[in-house]
Amino acid sequence: MSDQEQGSLGERGLSGDPLEELKALDREARLLEHSGAVLSWDQEVYMPPAALDERADQLALLQSLAHQRDRSPRVGELLEQIRAEEAAPEGLEGIFLREKHRSYQRSCRVPDRLVRDLARTASQGQNAWVAARAENDYERFMPWLERLIGLNRELAEHLGYRDCPYDALLDQYEPYTSTAEVAGVFRDLREGLVPLVRRIASRPVPDQSFLRKSFPLEGQKQLSREVMVALGYDLDRGRLDSSAHPFTTTLGNRDVRITTRFDERAPESGLFSTIHETGHALYELGVAEELAGTLLAEGTSLGIHESQSRMWENMIGRSRAFWSHWLPRMREIFPDQLEGVSLEHFYRGINRVEPSLIRVEADEVTYSLHVILRFELEQALISGDLPVKDLPDAWNRGMKDLLGVEPRDYSSGVLQDVHWSMGAFGYFPTYALGNLYAAQFLRALEKDLPDLWEGVARGEYAPILDWLRRAIHRHGKCRSAGELVREITGGPLDSAVFLDYLWKKYDEDQGR
Repeated sequence: MSDQEQGSLGERGLSGDPLEELKALDREARLLEHSGAVLSWDQEVYMPPAALDERADQLALLQSLAHQRDRSPRVGELLEQIRAEEAAPEGLEGIFLREKHRSYQRSCRVPDRLVRDLARTASQGQNAWVAARAENDYERFMPWLERLIGLNRELAEHLGYRDCPYDALLDQYEPYTSTAEVAGVFRDLREGLVPLVRRIASRPVPDQSFLRKSFPLEGQKQLSREVMVALGYDLDRGRLDSSAHPFTTTLGNRDVRITTRFDERAPESGLFSTIHETGHALYELGVAEELAGTLLAEGTSLGIHESQSRMWENMIGRSRAFWSHWLPRMREIFPDQLEGVSLEHFYRGINRVEPSLIRVEADEVTYSLHVILRFELEQALISGDLPVKDLPDAWNRGMKDLLGVEPRDYSSGVLQDVHWSMGAFGYFPTYALGNLYAAQFLRALEKDLPDLWEGVARGEYAPILDWLRRAIHRHGKCRSAGELVREITGGPLDSAVFLDYLWKKYDEDQGR
């Protein structure tokens, strides 16, 4: 253990209990991660552009320090000491040790130099992506993308994998899940979605013209704040800001912040982004207090995280019941824009299904097809089967095959997402997995709360949030995604439940 670590632990006055010492080291790593999250949040929301280079170094240093804490030889010694004891801890302490051992093993495999390179390159790459997207200049971003792919390939080799390098990257976001498993689920999902999209496309497209008028941004922000608070978001433990790409970030167990983006002529964009990010924040804020300050105090996987945001955004937030309560308030804020717009007209407009270019603006039917394309492209990029220079053509072909549309430029195509500029390969599939988990959780929720939709129509969301906190949020990382879905639904992840939800809502017109 380094002198720095010895000093910090000594200041805590540890009594020689190896488990308590291990928890103290883990706590320091989490504090460093949250400190880095503050800087990342500031970079996206407030930081002046000229500060980028030093910010990249700051983030690299903090991530390196957190990594050093996680891979400290002392952590290994403590884990071995506890394991050698006659009676290994059970319950919560046993789960903590299991996840800490897994984290330690993974951290030890990755050199500190690579952690720094990834953090620094991701920070600079995001800035390059913002400029490239604004200027519709893919070539400007290519060198950064090539470097980030190379670093991720190196990361996969250090982490190790069962079948392919992508397994190692996926495991960072969806632990205990393999590429082959996701590919199998997505294959069934794709086969079910394509005929539904074709069936819907054969019908008249619902009118959305009432949403393309001018909706002043201050009114949009007011409505977003009211909705997020009504859903249960505590502004004493968070805040809402604007950024180029909406996100949620955890700066501490009592500080979970969200951002969104507003468009004067697309009010649904900012509002549903806010609801989506509120779903993420409610998950983080609902983790049991006894887990605070440990590696267990976060969502168990990004797929489960997305299940929370997608359920609130689409399954509840786009329901008839939800808007029977909120449309009158929206009319008060925008009386001229919504004059003569009935609940049914509004409901059909916000649930319009039409293949489109932009993932974050996609409807809930076509959205997963956007994700499946990215999942397939990521694997090809990491394996080397797809050169970076050929990515735009591969992207455009995939969009044509899956959705029947082709990007008009790089900004509406291959440059639209922030994830690759962050070096986040393996992240994308969690979005579609979240749709599937959400549908299964909603089915269980409806069974346990028979008057669910009557409550939604009254603007009462506390019973839903209470159920989610008992079933999902409070557990943090104590249960894996697979364990949660089996415990709550009685079965494994199954795309059929999500497909059944979509067919009922969009084909049989039984939307709530």
